[in-house]
Amino acid sequence: MNQEVKFTVQPIRSRGLAALLRGQLTNSGSHVTAALTVTTKMAAAAESRFGAVRLILTFCVFRLFIGAETFNRQVTVQLNPGSHATPPDGDLLHVRAVGDNDTLHYLLSNQGAPTLLLVHTDSPNSTVQVNWTQFPAHSSLKVEPESSILYSGGIVFSRLLEYDDVNDTAEPSDFFPPYELQNFTWSRLKLLDLTASLCGTSTTFTNGSLCLQLSVFDSEGRGLSWPRLLHSANSSQLEVWLDGVSPRAAHSRFLLELKAVGGAYPLSRVEVHQSIDDEFTPSIFKVSQWVSSENSSSDVLGFAQWKPVAYRQRHPVLEDATPCRHSKPQPQSGEVTAASSALIHAFYSEPKVVGLNMSFGLAGEPFYNNTKFLSWTLLVGVGSPPVDFFSPLVISIMAVGLGTPMVLMLLGGVYVCIRKRTASTTAYEPIN
Repeated sequence: MNQEVKFTVQPIRSRGLAALLRGQLTNSGSHVTAALTVTTKMAAAAESRFGAVRLILTFCVFRLFIGAETFNRQVTVQLNPGSHATPPDGDLLHVRAVGDNDTLHYLLSNQGAPTLLLVHTDSPNSTVQVNWTQFPAHSSLKVEPESSILYSGGIVFSRLLEYDDVNDTAEPSDFFPPYELQNFTWSRLKLLDLTASLCGTSTTFTNGSLCLQLSVFDSEGRGLSWPRLLHSANSSQLEVWLDGVSPRAAHSRFLLELKAVGGAYPLSRVEVHQSIDDEFTPSIFKVSQWVSSENSSSDVLGFAQWKPVAYRQRHPVLEDATPCRHSKPQPQSGEVTAASSALIHAFYSEPKVVGLNMSFGLAGEPFYNNTKFLSWTLLVGVGSPPVDFFSPLVISIMAVGLGTPMVLMLLGGVYVCIRKRTASTTAYEPIN
């Protein structure tokens, strides 16, 4: 028996269909809008971070190329200028570094306490005049024309101090009689290219010697051995080392007394700055600057710069580094200082002097007797001290280390955006 089955189809009104389609599209559109909003925010955040990194890298690259434009000087070296015979009491080294419109005169003497004198003039034609028949009497050494002198300053290595650190506190006390460096017997200056060295011994020394080496520069660069100080054409480097001296106690530590000499404005205050990194001086993140300024202004006339580290081996490794500290600068007698240094006595009539002590080693550090060697380096120059910056190697590492994550974030944001857009197009199923 056949039965007739009737299907009743309810018509869908056009307004209902339109509403249905509108609802589906609105729902799909909201997903797309939300996805685009999230992706836009992610991209904006990534762009913000990338912009900051890009700014840092741009500055580093800019500094790298600017640093490549170095200032050069024409450097000449003369031993005992104007003398027709070797002076019997010691040598006088004159290094003349000529710039475009100025001159630096470096003078190193081993008569009395070893002394470095630096004179800066505003003339490329200024000269040093020495009256050898009267040297080291007052005014027997001049830089002419005298009206061209912008700044003059000297560093005198006056005394070497030793104390017995029985309790290993590295607090100087119980000093032995000091080694007066003006009473040492100093060797003749030995010249090699732009370096000069001398060594001194004393009857109070048991073996060994105290040596100094001066290096002058015609352009910007960096020392070859630790602490690898950054130098410019406006600076020179002094390295001091104590080699093979038998200490007077089993727990001996040493201090070096320095005196800064000047006319109106000698080196007066020490500033300690944090350095950027320890790439060139491992484990050392500070640099000390003994500066001269006019009436305590921020403009630096001259400086002595060092890193607070000394080394216990001639060719050191990291374990041979030992910290050093400086005392507070104190005014000293100009007459006493001039009497100890022939160079200061010959150039200055009324020198102003400020002194400090540099002590080597901290509590727990090995004593001098451990290696019987100790070296320390400082930079002496005019104008503002050199400032360390990132090397090309560090800049490259920064570019890779900081730039790569930012690029990945941007690519990730683009990928999320594309995925969201693709998902939104397949969210609507048509009605069959």
